[in-house]
Amino acid sequence: MNEIEMARQRKAAEVRAGRRHKGLSVFRLKVIGAVFMALSVASTTLVPLLFGEPSADNMTGLTVAVVCEIASWCAVPIYAWLLFDGWKHTGNRVRYGVELFIVASLAGFPYDKIMTGHWFDAHTHNPVWGLFFAYVVLVCIDWIRRTYSGAPRWLLAIAVIIAGVLWNLIMRVGVSQRVMYTGAVTLAFVLIFYFLAPRENTMMFTAGLLGAVMCITPGIGVAFLHYRNEELGYKHSWTKWVFYALYPAMLLIGALL
Repeated sequence: MNEIEMARQRKAAEVRAGRRHKGLSVFRLKVIGAVFMALSVASTTLVPLLFGEPSADNMTGLTVAVVCEIASWCAVPIYAWLLFDGWKHTGNRVRYGVELFIVASLAGFPYDKIMTGHWFDAHTHNPVWGLFFAYVVLVCIDWIRRTYSGAPRWLLAIAVIIAGVLWNLIMRVGVSQRVMYTGAVTLAFVLIFYFLAPRENTMMFTAGLLGAVMCITPGIGVAFLHYRNEELGYKHSWTKWVFYALYPAMLLIGALL
């Protein structure tokens, strides 16, 4: 290989590195997801304080609340991808699942207070449970794929997926406006990312199509994922714990308001 060709390859590598650096790291995706997540909390807590209780007699408050809630659905595919990416890179999958379980449990009380007026209500569950159930399904399917082959592999995988969907529907995980079933949709996105990960364009197109069908805005969330750069982007190791605590903290503030 001559020097000119080597120089070209180095230049190409630098360009690719520059593109990755300019894209959206895991940290930036989490910040974007947190902003959309905050809109969901604000739609049921802050908006009524600023614009009055949303109702047919208060179209301003109703409109702002609905717009905030619909915009917050952009976060669904972003968090689904972050879950898949976390599962792929974690060094301890049991601990990762336990962390999700703890966050979902802590978020449950203020979420119930905001949604039902009671600190505990078994008829509704916060969207983090959707991430937890999706993670359980993901771990089970991956184990099935590595353990079985042929028809048993697919039959067991289908059974696990159906169980995951039913968990989300029966427990009403993240049901919003009786339109967006966040838990079930999160599971669908995670499965798309898992099965189509080797085919980037097909994966993004399929996820975008699902997002478009589910009230448009999740498709916008998929567009953010298109610009990810696969870098972590953390400056401090404790940053991830801040994001774990962020949603329960937002809900608690909203519940107190």
